[in-house]
Amino acid sequence: MNILEKFEKEQLKELQSDKKLPKFSPGDTVKVHLRVREGEKERIQIFEGVCIAIKNAGINSSFTVRKISYGEGIERVLPLFSPQISKVEVAKIGSVKRSKLYYLRQRSGKSARIAEKNLTQNTSNSVLEEKNTNKNIGNLKSSEKNSVVSEKKSIDDKSNQDKELKEVSKEEKK
Repeated sequence: MNILEKFEKEQLKELQSDKKLPKFSPGDTVKVHLRVREGEKERIQIFEGVCIAIKNAGINSSFTVRKISYGEGIERVLPLFSPQISKVEVAKIGSVKRSKLYYLRQRSGKSARIAEKNLTQNTSNSVLEEKNTNKNIGNLKSSEKNSVVSEKKSIDDKSNQDKELKEVSKEEKK
């Protein structure tokens, strides 16, 4: 390892310790909070678009974000460890099978849409809670099991009532 590589490694460690960037991949819709200087004033401007490429090259890593503004496609190649980036938020997680989405440049409208992964936090949490309660039921005494089972039934009953109310309100709207 030569001197330049050692220096880059040290700088990369420093930059990574300062910033906590979320994990995102091509196809994700991201909001990049950029610091913009106008004269002596500094403000934060949000650039929201689809990440179409990520280049992993150590300290020279970058990502490309594309958005449509007033019918015109705009792409920005942003260095991952740039001091201009204050933070990056992941708005949507896209479901794509490629690492470079350059084909989106030729598409517009509905054909340029990216399917969203079905990872809703509420449903995943309820599934995990249900699994955990099922595991814990085996460890409980019979009287405690009955109370846990009755709690689960009451929760299920409430969700069924909510569904029925929604159906009734839909029928009333018709």
